[in-house]
Amino acid sequence: MPRPRLPRHLKFQPNVYYFKPQGIPMRMLEEIILNPDELEAVKLYEIDSLEQIAAAKKMKISQPTFARIIKSAYKKICHAIVEGKAIRIEQNHYE
Repeated sequence: MPRPRLPRHLKFQPNVYYFKPQGIPMRMLEEIILNPDELEAVKLYEIDSLEQIAAAKKMKISQPTFARIIKSAYKKICHAIVEGKAIRIEQNHYE
C-alpha cells in the first residue's frame, strides 16, 4: 500500500482551465486532465526558470518527486498536442 499523498504547496491559479484544438467541438474531443501540481511544476520550471531543486523546495516536495510530476505533465501535454485532445486543468482544491 502506497504512502498517503502529502499536500503540495501550490500558489499558481490559472485564469483558463481548458485548451482544445481549434475547429473541433468539445463534445467530440477526448480530455487529458492536468493536475494542479503538474501545472505548478511546469510553471516553476519553464516560466520561472527555476532549477528542479529550487522548484521542489517552493512546492515543499523532494526533487525526485518534482521530477516525476514534471515528467507526467510533459507526457500529458505532448499526448494532447500530438493526438489532438483537449487539456482540462483541474482546480487547486488543496493548499
